[in-house]
Amino acid sequence: MTTYTLTVPYEFTKNGRTERRFRRVGAVFENTRKETGETFLSIKLDFPVAVTELVAFQPSPRDGDEPPIDD
Repeated sequence: MTTYTLTVPYEFTKNGRTERRFRRVGAVFENTRKETGETFLSIKLDFPVAVTELVAFQPSPRDGDEPPIDD
């Protein structure tokens, strides 16, 4: 199963430059139906989100974390 980090992009101005960051709002899980082999995504939000755009990234490994395992 592949897991993605779900984020919301936002822009701000710092030192006269516009910068873009991505705030985590949840996770996306890629699953496969055993009966048909069909792939589907499950989205789990960390909290209620009222936005018009969500962006999913594969998570970055952190110190001591194992890389994601793909089935």
